Amino acid sequence: MLERLSVLAGATARSRSVRTSTPTHLVHARTCYDHVAGTLGVSLHDALFARGWLALSGAGSDGYSVTESGQRHLAEAGVDVDALRTTRRRLAYGCLDWSERRPHIGGALGAAMLSMMLEKRWVKRERHSRALGVTAIGARELAIRLGFDAMPRQS
Repeated sequence: MLERLSVLAGATARSRSVRTSTPTHLVHARTCYDHVAGTLGVSLHDALFARGWLALSGAGSDGYSVTESGQRHLAEAGVDVDALRTTRRRLAYGCLDWSERRPHIGGALGAAMLSMMLEKRWVKRERHSRALGVTAIGARELAIRLGFDAMPRQS
């Protein structure tokens, strides 16, 4: 709750420095528990909402629901939303990203998306790290399916 309040209150000098002091390989793409975080995770979150595949669950809820269109498109990518709904875990919610200070997708959907992306080799785990590397296949698929550039920016 404090993390969410800090976002509403606006970024402080300390919170702005979190991103600049975080190693680039962790800022771009990493795991947060069992889902995708970093710039990649936030871009994924934003793209699913922009395409109308995710919606807020309802007034006063911090959860997300998957729309019919989202369910169809996610199934094409290999994510079975109906199966996720049968688990005891929350389907989807906004998990505040510590480097981006914006939400990425948490819950069963976030975990299933990471699992699918690893299985299809869209991303790969970096050894001994939470960092994820986006593969050429992943960059192409994310650009085609979700319309964003998933490769890290060179600085």
